[in-house]
Amino acid sequence: MYNYNPLDCLPSSAELPDSDDTPVDNELQILIPNLLLAILASIWQTRDDWFFGINMGIYYTPLQPAIVPDGFLSLGVERFVGENGRSSYVFWEEEGITPILALEVVSQTYNGEYEQKKIDYAQLGILYYVIYAPTRLRRKRQRLEVYRLVESKYTLQLGDQIWMPEIGLGIGREQGTYQGRTREWLFWYDQDGNRYQTPEEINAQQQQQLEQTQQQLQELLARLQQQGIDPNLL
Repeated sequence: MYNYNPLDCLPSSAELPDSDDTPVDNELQILIPNLLLAILASIWQTRDDWFFGINMGIYYTPLQPAIVPDGFLSLGVERFVGENGRSSYVFWEEEGITPILALEVVSQTYNGEYEQKKIDYAQLGILYYVIYAPTRLRRKRQRLEVYRLVESKYTLQLGDQIWMPEIGLGIGREQGTYQGRTREWLFWYDQDGNRYQTPEEINAQQQQQLEQTQQQLQELLARLQQQGIDPNLL
């Protein structure tokens, strides 16, 4: 007897468009979520239960076009899927797991980040909605706004750094260096408000520590030679 599975009739991610084909008009829309992903890859390098998508379509029903945030985070899903990775985030291929955070970077072309997208993400049940305006600020808006879904409506969270206990991270804005650019970026924070470092900052710190160790070794060798001690005999 044939067992009918309705999921078998739904299109796969390979059959669905992987974006809305809308080009970004500010490279910060790519760099900002890429930095957040790079930091996550460092602090969560031993975890395989998360995925951070960038400019990727989210399909919640085959009857509607994808919603495409600048960035989004899902927990409780596989980090890597197949050899080529995901082309889209498809609810029925992710056991119905909704992303826990969506990010929109406001560009030169306003795209409804404060109105329609807020409605769309609330309907999807995305717990946190982050809006960041890196280059311009609309009247009566903060440069960084973090909303939490409360009773199906988004409530603005107050503060420069917002702790998100369901994720185990905070998010905020601060000066930093990424890909050689020193400017204000979005960063993840720990519960004590300490900012997680960028990959470049980690490499610079490690290089500095290495140089200090080499200098200390050279100074030790110089003192031994002054005392007439052959370091090769130690």
